[in-house]
Amino acid sequence: MTGEDAPDGPDMPGPSPDDHRIEHRIAHPVDDRAIAAHVPRLRRYATALVGNRSDADDLVQDCVEKALANRHALRDPSRLGGWLMSILHNLHVSGLRGRRRRGPEIPVEELADDLALSAPPADRGAVRDFVRAFGQLTEEHRTVLLLTGMEGLSYRETAEVLELPIGTVMSRLARARERLRVLLDGGAEQAVRRIK
Repeated sequence: MTGEDAPDGPDMPGPSPDDHRIEHRIAHPVDDRAIAAHVPRLRRYATALVGNRSDADDLVQDCVEKALANRHALRDPSRLGGWLMSILHNLHVSGLRGRRRRGPEIPVEELADDLALSAPPADRGAVRDFVRAFGQLTEEHRTVLLLTGMEGLSYRETAEVLELPIGTVMSRLARARERLRVLLDGGAEQAVRRIK
């Protein structure tokens, strides 16, 4: 009788629940390369959130570091992109809370000239106007516009990243778009009157 034919007896225990968890992790690994593939997208989102490349790179580095340390927590590797965006968003919000305690920051509007330089000369004025208007939006409105508009996330994915109900995402997005449109059309005073 070979080892394959031998019946399971008291000496040969069956697979334990821990063995199944180990097999599941091995079957669905989140390797370094999978995380690294999302870095350009994370950097783009982080730059738009914080307004400068240096702070954005720091935020992305913190995000990747946290993701690598906690990759075992991701149950569905197909959701890696959303999971990484959630980590980045939560780190950003935590950072905002800490900076509020520390003092003022440079406003996004001051970056208008830097961003405008990357546009063709004919479009630079429009880019400056957009950046200044975008900088007048609340953090909540900027975040929802960036995730849906720039990153192309669906309402559901945005809701998961921000840990909000989908209805809240939809209403914030509608208000953010309206406020941005009004700011671009007529300025802050008109926006305040229309939004109320």
